[in-house]
Amino acid sequence: MEWLKAHRTKLWVAGVALLLVFYLVLTFNRAILLLADPQLVAKAIGVGYLVLPIIGAWALVREIMFGAGLERLGRELAAEGGLPEDNLPRTPGGRIVRAAADAEFPAFQADVEATPSDWRTWYRLGLAYDASGDRKRARAAMRRAIALHRSAG
Repeated sequence: MEWLKAHRTKLWVAGVALLLVFYLVLTFNRAILLLADPQLVAKAIGVGYLVLPIIGAWALVREIMFGAGLERLGRELAAEGGLPEDNLPRTPGGRIVRAAADAEFPAFQADVEATPSDWRTWYRLGLAYDASGDRKRARAAMRRAIALHRSAG
């Protein structure tokens, strides 16, 4: 049970990825069938169906690489003792109280402004954005952290 709890997210990602791969295989199969059809409209739809699996596979690989990069950086930062302490208050449902996260956000932003080339500060800023509910900026900060980590190593 403990193993399942520890790997729940990975299992969920694997399940969704498998479903997407299944969908992409079916779409690719339909594309081949439509391309073999003598009608021009069917061929055009087949080309469209052929593009969908390519875009889907690219997006899937990109997201898995992003997640793996985040996990690697998180482990490295945890080993250094650099992860921020998770002491924010939570709602009864387990969500972080946004006002508390917003109150702590300026410290993480100041760290990035002080050392903008350090991936660690960007990673922590991404966590702060995520805690504040700004997923778009959280992902951008985390992508920046991954890029800085790659260039430093």
